Amino acid sequence: MVLFNNRLYESRCRRLKLSNLTLEQKIGQMFICGFPGTAADEGIKGLIAEHHLGGVIYFRRNIESVEQLSRLSRELQQLPRSTPEIPLFISMDQEGGMVARLDHDGVSRIQGNMALGAVNDPALTEEAATLAAKELTALGINLNFAPCVDVNNNPANPVIGVRSFGEDPLQVAEHGAAAIRGYQNQGVSATAKHFPGHGDTAVDSHHGLASVPHSKERLYRIELPPFRKAIESGVDMIMTAHVIFPAFEPDGIPATLSRRVLTGLLRTELGFEGVIITDCLEMHAISKSCGIAEGAVRAIEAGADIVLVSHTLEEQVRAMQTVLAAVQSGRLSEEQIDESVRRILSLKQKRIGVVQESLPPEPCSPPLTPNEESEPLLRQIAERSVTLVCDASRNLPLDGAEPVLVIWPELRRRTEVDEPAVHRYTLADAIAPYAEQVTLVTIGTFPDSGEIRGAIEQSRNFKQIIVLTYTAEGEVSEGQISLIQGLNEIHGSSIIVVSTRNPYDINFFPEIRTYLCLYENRQYSLDALAKVLFGQLRPQGKLPVGLNPQFPIGHGL
Repeated sequence: MVLFNNRLYESRCRRLKLSNLTLEQKIGQMFICGFPGTAADEGIKGLIAEHHLGGVIYFRRNIESVEQLSRLSRELQQLPRSTPEIPLFISMDQEGGMVARLDHDGVSRIQGNMALGAVNDPALTEEAATLAAKELTALGINLNFAPCVDVNNNPANPVIGVRSFGEDPLQVAEHGAAAIRGYQNQGVSATAKHFPGHGDTAVDSHHGLASVPHSKERLYRIELPPFRKAIESGVDMIMTAHVIFPAFEPDGIPATLSRRVLTGLLRTELGFEGVIITDCLEMHAISKSCGIAEGAVRAIEAGADIVLVSHTLEEQVRAMQTVLAAVQSGRLSEEQIDESVRRILSLKQKRIGVVQESLPPEPCSPPLTPNEESEPLLRQIAERSVTLVCDASRNLPLDGAEPVLVIWPELRRRTEVDEPAVHRYTLADAIAPYAEQVTLVTIGTFPDSGEIRGAIEQSRNFKQIIVLTYTAEGEVSEGQISLIQGLNEIHGSSIIVVSTRNPYDINFFPEIRTYLCLYENRQYSLDALAKVLFGQLRPQGKLPVGLNPQFPIGHGL
C-alpha cells in the first residue's frame, strides 16, 4: 500500500518571506475549500493554480479507500501552482463516532467524544487522538477539525450532542486538551471548536442562526473554560461558531463575524496567538443572512485568518474575488492580511514544512495501524463507556437459552455533519455469540404505523426484548415513542431500551425500567453492549451529561 508521508520533505523546509507573495497569493492562503469527486477535478485545480488556494477539506464524497485517498493527497500537493514551496492544508472533520469522514477498511473506527466522556479517562482520549493522527498523517491529512470542545448542556441541541465530551466544563476542558496533545504530538494540527461555544443551542447553524443569551458570568463559567484550556495546551487553530452571543456582541452579530468576539475576546482577552478559522460559510446561519462572499469579508474584518467554503465552486471564487476587492478598496487593510498569512505560513512550517520543491513521486509506504495495535484500545474504550442507567426490574443479565428479539432502528444520516456507517452491523450480530436464538426486526428511525404494529405483533412471542433508539435532534421521533409505549403496554417492565446516540431518550418514556446508554452505534460499542446484556462484562460508564434529577451527571450503576 503506497501512502502519503509529510516527513519526506520536512528536511527541505525554509522560512518563506511574506514579501515574496503577491496580494492574490496571500488571499488564496486564507481560504480552505472543498470539491466533489475522488480525484482532483478542474475546479479544484483552478482554485489551486489560478487563485493560489491555501488548503482543501475532504468529505465522504472524496473517499473510496485509504489507497485512493493517499493518492489524492499526493496529487493535490503536486498540482502546479505559483507557490509550490508552500504545502496545502489538507483537512477534514475526523472527530470520531458519528462524525467521521473516514470509516473505511484500513482505518480505525474510533469512538466519539461523549463515549470518551463516559469513560472519563483523559489518557485514553489522548491515546485515541494519537491513533487517529497517525492514520491521518499516513493519508496526507495534516489538519483535523477536532476536537469539539462545546459543553453540551442543552438536551435539545440538534447538532452537537454526542460530539461533546459532556456538560461539565472542566471535564470537557481536560479531554479537549488531551485530544489536542494526541493530534499535535503526531504532527496533525488540532482545531478547538466552535468558539465561543455551540453547546447550549437549540438551532443547527447549518439551517439557521442560533443565540446563546446568557450573561458574561455564565459564559466565562461554562462555555469558555474548554477554550482557555485549549489555548493553554497550544492548540493550533480555533474554529468559530455561527452563533450570536448578546453578552459579548450586543449588536446581534454572530461570533464568526464579530470583531468583539474574535479580536476582542479570543485574541486580546484570552491571548490566542494561533490561527482562527471560520466554520463553513455556506451554512445557512451565514449564507442566508449576509451571503457567503460578504460573510468572508466580514469574518476577516472580525479577525478570522482562514475562511472555510466547503462545497460550491462559484461561491468559492466569488468569495476570494470579493476579499481581494475589499483590500483594493481599502475596506480591508493589507497589514491585517499580512498578519493572518504570517500566522498561516508559520503553522504550515511548524507542522508540515514549507518546501522548495514538489513532493517526490513515490513516497514511502507507512502502514495504517494494524488491528492488533488499535483493537485493544478501541475495545477498552467501548467496554468502559457502556452506561447502565437503571435496571429496576432486574432484567439483566439476559438468558442465552431464551429467544431474544432485537428491534433495531435503520440508521440514517441525521444532521449535516453526520456520516452513515460504511458497514452495517446490528446488535443482533453482536449478541449472536451469547444467545441461542436472535430475531432482528428493523424499523425506521421515524417508524410509521405499519412498522410499529408489525414490531409489536412480532414481540408477542418473546420474553426478552431489546429496543434500540436513535435520535440526533433533541427529541425522539413520535414513532419510536409510540413503539415503546405499545411494547410497554404488552410486556410491562421487561422491556430493555438502549439509546444508541443521545442519552436523553429516557425522558420521553419514563416508564421504562431498564435503560442503557451507548452514545453511538458502531461495532465495538455494540459488542461491548452485548457483553453487558449477557453478564459477561460489568457496565463501567458514567453519564457525562445529566438526564434529569433522577439520573444526574456521573450516574451509572
